[in-house]
Amino acid sequence: MESIKTDLVLDAKGLACPMPIVKTKKAITGLEPGQVLEVQATDKGSKADIKAWAESTGHQYLGTIEEDTVLKHYLRKSSGEEKTERKHPNVTSNDELQKKLETNENIVVLDVRESAEYAFNHIPNAISIPMGEIENRLNELNKDTEIYVVCRTGNRSDFAAQKLAENGFAKVFNVVPGMSDWSGKTETING
Repeated sequence: MESIKTDLVLDAKGLACPMPIVKTKKAITGLEPGQVLEVQATDKGSKADIKAWAESTGHQYLGTIEEDTVLKHYLRKSSGEEKTERKHPNVTSNDELQKKLETNENIVVLDVRESAEYAFNHIPNAISIPMGEIENRLNELNKDTEIYVVCRTGNRSDFAAQKLAENGFAKVFNVVPGMSDWSGKTETING
């Protein structure tokens, strides 16, 4: 699997429970919301621990990759983004998007999550442009296409949809609730 873009790598190899979690808490405190932390651990129980810890703190557990004896866990720092209100007027549901994909309509799915989130699961053929890069990469998108923007919960995608609309993209839809509740097909990079 190609390496996943992360903002910080934490070496917790050789440490027994609960040390990986203690170190993870410290490391994630220093990150900005939305940044991705890679925790490298050798403790086999660390996967369950880290997943449970992330769920209890509201940070997002993206997944784990095993390489030989090392477990690489990926976490995304939450930002309380779940509380922002939606403003983009064109909203569509996961079901609607799924129907369009099944009928092969000529649409683009734009995934604005971080590249690490995208790597673990995304809608087949979705284009990955993390929200922070949208403004610099508008030229990769066609203004005449229907663009369906997804993120994890519909909040970042709302913001991205507004950005696109401001830049002359007329057919932009924010997909709610997005990947957190997506039941259609997904792919993993190299999976």
